[in-house]
Amino acid sequence: MNITSEMVKELRVKTGAGMMDCKEALAAASGDFEKAIDYLRKKGMSAATKRSSKAAKDGAVASYIHMGGKIGVLVEVNCETDFVAKTEDFLTMTRDIAMHVAASNPVYVRADEIPPEALEREKSIYREQLAAEKKPEKIWDKIIEGKLKKYYEDVCLVDQKFIKNTDITVGTLISNLIAKTGENIVIRRFARFQLGVD
Repeated sequence: MNITSEMVKELRVKTGAGMMDCKEALAAASGDFEKAIDYLRKKGMSAATKRSSKAAKDGAVASYIHMGGKIGVLVEVNCETDFVAKTEDFLTMTRDIAMHVAASNPVYVRADEIPPEALEREKSIYREQLAAEKKPEKIWDKIIEGKLKKYYEDVCLVDQKFIKNTDITVGTLISNLIAKTGENIVIRRFARFQLGVD
């Protein structure tokens, strides 16, 4: 199948992946966009998994101030080398993540940071809802699993839909840059300040 530059451009917009990666994905998927997106996600995730054991001790701290000084964010994103930390791609992504935090107000970076008691509280609320709805107990675990996934999307930065491209999550944005740079990249922490809110 002939892969056109328009198809590559469209896939780039949807995924944020590099041009050559998009072309390769479309060729591997015979022009099927959904399969190409899956291909890129798998590639990004496998690259991310391979790099996750590497120490990410370099990086950058980005800031973002919104609404005339009413919301401010600091975010630390780490990578392995000073070389990648100074690239335009890395710095742009770090700034974009700071802007995303200002807009989406996550509570945690990742699901593994959620305290066990907070998770248990969520699960008990879901169980009470399911009991009130008279759902059969044998399907509760499956429903609770789905509700927790939605909860993670609300409160965990890496699981949130990226505000500049809602077809991907912040986690996918990072995986795409890992695949492009060949370095481990992690969001270390963030702080969000809102005027008059503790």
